[in-house]
Amino acid sequence: MTDARESARKIDRAGGGRPGCPVRQKADGGWEVHGYEAARAVLRGTGTVQAGLGIETVEKLPPRVRRPVLYQDGPGHREQRRQTARFFTPRRVDEHYRDVMERVVEEQLAALRESGAAHLPDLSFHVAIEVACHVVGLRYSRPGIRARLEAFFPEEFGTPGLTSVRGLYWLARQNTNWLRVYLADVRPAIRAHRRRAHDDLIGHLLAEGCSHAEILGECLTFAAAGMITTREFICVAAWHLFTDAELLGRYRAAGEPERLELLREILRLEPVVARLRRRTTAPLTLRTPSGPRLVESGELIELFVDDANTDPEAVGERPYRVRPGRAPKLGPSAAGLSFGDGAHRCPGAEVAILEADVFLSRLFALDGIRMTGEPRVSFKPDIGGYELRGLTVAVGGA
Repeated sequence: MTDARESARKIDRAGGGRPGCPVRQKADGGWEVHGYEAARAVLRGTGTVQAGLGIETVEKLPPRVRRPVLYQDGPGHREQRRQTARFFTPRRVDEHYRDVMERVVEEQLAALRESGAAHLPDLSFHVAIEVACHVVGLRYSRPGIRARLEAFFPEEFGTPGLTSVRGLYWLARQNTNWLRVYLADVRPAIRAHRRRAHDDLIGHLLAEGCSHAEILGECLTFAAAGMITTREFICVAAWHLFTDAELLGRYRAAGEPERLELLREILRLEPVVARLRRRTTAPLTLRTPSGPRLVESGELIELFVDDANTDPEAVGERPYRVRPGRAPKLGPSAAGLSFGDGAHRCPGAEVAILEADVFLSRLFALDGIRMTGEPRVSFKPDIGGYELRGLTVAVGGA
């Protein structure tokens, strides 16, 4: 168990403790992975495929419909990632997306200065939407995209199905939301791209011959990855900075590289998505301190990212403290496995971190900025995700 005095973590998903065994088999035959090295081995393994995240529903699509890249595996997935990688390189992020981030952030902070107070999740969500829409190509939407996305990604989800009244309700609700996003956001973007070529994700998908339905699926996948998660990370990072004067002083005094490193360290401690799942397609051997563990083909593995990111064997002593500089121990990035790893590592990692810094560095430069209401935390158990609501801020005189 973790001594609460040693923990700087704001999000407590499992009562503040971590199991002693990095890999263990559950009673139902599935596996849990809590250790960093074992989790990274699963994510990098070639004998595993994506599981969870609604993949069971996606698998019911007709074979002729191409799956969103999130749900692909194998050579086809690798080729799609290779072709779209140019949209997410550090140089592209800096040269093509930074100006958008700065413009949208300044618009939101101007609104905050004018009103004197605001709900931080609202400000950050607006920024996340604008940036993600620019990257994807959704720049021709009708008014109301935020409301449409909030309806599609509500705070509480139901389970669509045909066996209950509630299931039928959620099935009808989500089909309606799909249609609204398509008619108001995706179809106008496709028409604009057909009139004039754009170098963005939708432009790439059209060049690949994707159907409107396939483009809609990709857009919604990127919406979840690029908007919802970034909003939550910005809020949790702000919460840390508002409540830790020493950390805030360090952040304010740092140059951009140091600020980005500090934000990655906060994300290591507070991964927005803390449960990843893979299914083995071949036997997989995982190394543990007590010896190798063999996972047979066809078995489900659940990865506890929050535990892996605080594995002292990987991140060093006092793993529950915010301490930038752990990067040499962490392999893929200073954020640990918060962006995943291997074939399905989040392509927008650089976008998310820079976007958070552009927002937070300007937010904390405002005169008299202060937190006036701590957030309430709710969870999405399927992905180990968190949502912060009620975090309010104010500027100017008290």
